[in-house]
Amino acid sequence: MGILTLQNVSKGYGGTPVLKDISLDVAEGEFVAVLGFSGTGKTTLMNLLAGLELPDAGAVTFRDAPVEGPGPERGLVFQSYSLMPWLTVKGNVALAVDAVHAKKPKGEKAELVTRYIDMVGLSHAVDRRPAELSGGMRQRVAVARALAMQPEVLLLDEPLSALDALTRANLQDEIEAISRIEKKTIVLITNDVDEAILLADRIVPLNPDGTLGEAFEVNIPHPRERTAMNADPVFKSLRGKVTQYLMQVGIDAKAEGTRTLPDVTAIHHMAPKAYREAAISLTDDRYLQFSQVHKVYPTPKGPLTVVEDFELTLKKGEFVSVIGHSGCGKSTALTMAAGLNEISKGAIILDGKHVEGADPERAVVFQAPSLFPWLTARENVAIGVDRVYPKASQAERQEVVEYYLERVGLADAMHKQASELSNGMKQRVGIARAFALSPKLLLLDEPFGMLDSLTRWELQEVLMEVWSRTQVTTICVTHDVDEAVLLSDRVVMMTNGPRATIGKIMDVDLPRPRTRKALLDHPDYYTYRGEVLQFLEDYEHGHQKKADAA
Repeated sequence: MGILTLQNVSKGYGGTPVLKDISLDVAEGEFVAVLGFSGTGKTTLMNLLAGLELPDAGAVTFRDAPVEGPGPERGLVFQSYSLMPWLTVKGNVALAVDAVHAKKPKGEKAELVTRYIDMVGLSHAVDRRPAELSGGMRQRVAVARALAMQPEVLLLDEPLSALDALTRANLQDEIEAISRIEKKTIVLITNDVDEAILLADRIVPLNPDGTLGEAFEVNIPHPRERTAMNADPVFKSLRGKVTQYLMQVGIDAKAEGTRTLPDVTAIHHMAPKAYREAAISLTDDRYLQFSQVHKVYPTPKGPLTVVEDFELTLKKGEFVSVIGHSGCGKSTALTMAAGLNEISKGAIILDGKHVEGADPERAVVFQAPSLFPWLTARENVAIGVDRVYPKASQAERQEVVEYYLERVGLADAMHKQASELSNGMKQRVGIARAFALSPKLLLLDEPFGMLDSLTRWELQEVLMEVWSRTQVTTICVTHDVDEAVLLSDRVVMMTNGPRATIGKIMDVDLPRPRTRKALLDHPDYYTYRGEVLQFLEDYEHGHQKKADAA
């Protein structure tokens, strides 16, 4: 028997089963990652281990004794930090220490507080309050607080999923180091395959039907370094197996659409025939041009150059991703191309015309899709379509709307109000709306950044499938290395800001149409991935030096 055990545990709400007949044995000193889709009951599972909820059937035991409520031997870190806003970093950690170690001498308690604040790298911020901390720093306080209680088991419920990629990577490294130094038993809930492989001894998938899948052992020696691991055949093989398993249980149930697109032309494609024919040879290789583009913001301390000398040319029908650390000006470059952000210096030219102001010929999908909550999915897409197909009949416009909603997997939900849709479904509406505008340029600003990684995979496949039919010229801003390699013809890597510019451009010569499964099996995939990871790592260290100096 392990230190923490679930035996034939089931749990449901209002007659709906969430977890079904789950058995899990966590050994002392083991790091177990539970990996699954959103809505599969991962947090319910964690609440049962923490004693915040009790099972409907079966038993949860800690050292063979039944778990009947929360206890100091099980320290829990949530996705949201739940810190006391009026207390400092030191005060928040001390509060937990006082509650659990009330009988210890004052000096010992103070030593515990200091030790764990140091361990998560916050010794310089002990007197700051939560409002003065970044999201990553707040999450470090939550980890320090849980560790300072000196629990026998550390329970981590998606603690890093709300953080940007760089902060997340740094905290992953700290958790990996803590698990080796403290030799704690850890259970981590995550939806990120790479995070699970980087940290865990064993990965247990939680299936969409609420059952546990077969476990994967992670036989990679510690310390694990993400860029070095990228070239490790054991890592590649395991990553392929876990990814394939999750895709098999979660994504294969997609229904194929049956609609065909009516033959109607958007208003911005209605140039006279002679002009169109003359323009083809002139602009197709230089369809979109960023020419020495700068963005400068005025500040009380003088002008701040965010983006400097951004120089890039896209061919018609090309898919380019822009990647870099937070604050490198990726989104600034994209919003200038959309006409939503004034260009300070230089020019952006699309199909022979200067970009000035917003226009439906440039469709944007943001991280949070701005839908009208009182309208249905169909009505949200129809608003734009009515504007850009003025010569089409009402029936033809309706056909355009329904075609794209079906393509993004919303055939059964197009009459639901936006307010009733999940985040993933809302983002599908945003994608359908953008494609339905038949734009000359599609601009995607971290469109899947708020979604769990499994929903993200599914929507990347949807995006690739719809893009392969339309071949619309596309720029996608992302911080996800796999997303950049998977989707793009070229990956544009940006240096750190301020004065951010293009540091490197990588051609991605992988066959199209693409699927995640095919690419994971392609011999060049990990070479491309390694090149981007190495670039980001080089700049991460530059970023760290700057941060340390500050």
